[in-house]
Amino acid sequence: MRIIDHHIVGHAGGAGAAREGDVFDPNTGQVQAKVRLGTAAELDTAVAAALAAQPGWAATNPQRRARVMFRFKELVEANMDALAHTLSSEHGKVIADAKGDIQRGLEVIEFACGIPHALKGEYTQGAGPGIDVYSMRLPVGIGAGITPFNFPAMIPMWMFGVAIACGNAFILKPSERDPSVPVRLAELMREAGLPEGILQVVHGDKEMVDAILDHPAIGAVSFVGSSDIAHYVYQRGVAAGKRVQAMGGAKNHGIVMPDADLDQVVSDLSGAAFGSAGERCMALPVVVPVGDKTADALRDKLIPAIEKLRVGVSTDAEAHYGPVVNAAHRKRVEDWIQTGVDEGAELVVDGRGFTLQGHEEGFFIGPSLFDRVTPAMRSYQEEIFGPVLQIVRAPDFETALRLPSEHQYGNGVAIFTRNGHAAREFAARVNVGMVGINVPIPVPVAYHTFGGWKRSAFGDVNQHGMEGVRFWTKVKTVTQRWPDGSVTGENAFVIPTMG
Repeated sequence: MRIIDHHIVGHAGGAGAAREGDVFDPNTGQVQAKVRLGTAAELDTAVAAALAAQPGWAATNPQRRARVMFRFKELVEANMDALAHTLSSEHGKVIADAKGDIQRGLEVIEFACGIPHALKGEYTQGAGPGIDVYSMRLPVGIGAGITPFNFPAMIPMWMFGVAIACGNAFILKPSERDPSVPVRLAELMREAGLPEGILQVVHGDKEMVDAILDHPAIGAVSFVGSSDIAHYVYQRGVAAGKRVQAMGGAKNHGIVMPDADLDQVVSDLSGAAFGSAGERCMALPVVVPVGDKTADALRDKLIPAIEKLRVGVSTDAEAHYGPVVNAAHRKRVEDWIQTGVDEGAELVVDGRGFTLQGHEEGFFIGPSLFDRVTPAMRSYQEEIFGPVLQIVRAPDFETALRLPSEHQYGNGVAIFTRNGHAAREFAARVNVGMVGINVPIPVPVAYHTFGGWKRSAFGDVNQHGMEGVRFWTKVKTVTQRWPDGSVTGENAFVIPTMG
């Protein structure tokens, strides 16, 4: 049985572990590997190595740090096929989605290649008599990332790319469900020239998470996962004196105005709602047609489009999506479908009980479509995180606007319309962090910032872009004066605001 070990400086790999976790092949339902589940002792070893390496890395000029990022990008691109197949074999997403996972992470690495510009501070000459003031952006020291199973390449790169480029050491705790790609990324970083100890990977479950949140040498923690755990991570981390950004769950809405191009909407929904088996925090699981006429027309077009979706193994080039990550998650999604039925929603397409010939033990689930879902239903209020699309009918624009604005989650939202005024009004007023206008999955490009509102995010600073640079650095401001040697008192120090 293949063993997936930690990537820690000084760690004796291969030694027996007190605890191990199963890593499944979602296509077959079989255990394909075991992952070591670490403890505070392994974390201490990683932190010690990070403490030894980080000062030298921080003293390395930004251009040289950027060159490591350039080289890492080249290595990931050269290993794209192998990384995508490994990712697919543990997560279940099809190869095309796996490559997209990696590519979106690389886009943040590309941003990090420009770190010399992003780290420039502020400068004021003559803030007072002979006094200049300038600021420096310095690394926080040791950062940590706790990442989910659904994007095992992208989200780690979102975190460690910016953190390391800013001069920090970084300890990554990936999901124990699909841990191989994060380890391989750390190996490629080392091959790219990153000093030993700057990027390490520790595996584990809640025990390791708590050790990271409590460790006094870790100055900043980034997390992505469910909202309840995000809230827990935020509270415990902040209580320990750390800066924390914790991204939580989502229930993204797509508002469909009567003037929208319904054929384009259906095409967009097919990918946004069902792509990657719906296991995305930026998926679009709720569609809100405005007016019954729009709703009926949209439903009539959605049903045949959903019936044409191909569910297949992750290596099937013609499959639209593959299996979900494990049996427990499949059961969770199917339980939510039953909850929707029990609450009185109309189940138009039922994806439960789906099996794939030759892969009957795989974790597959077909696409499902609900109509006449109401805001009072728990299946609407909570995140399903599977290939399930819900139609919530709205009589008018104001009702459609209120639905995402009043929902407990506020990650992303989209509006489909040809009306520029309606789009502008919606974008300005909706109480959600990321907005798409005729864009179903409004994930910003890497040099902008990613982050939701309400229970979708805890903390004040978002991920990547300049917000990421601010999170992984601390500002030091220097006020300086160079006296000319006069003893007449003419050069007495005067605070700039008193000059």
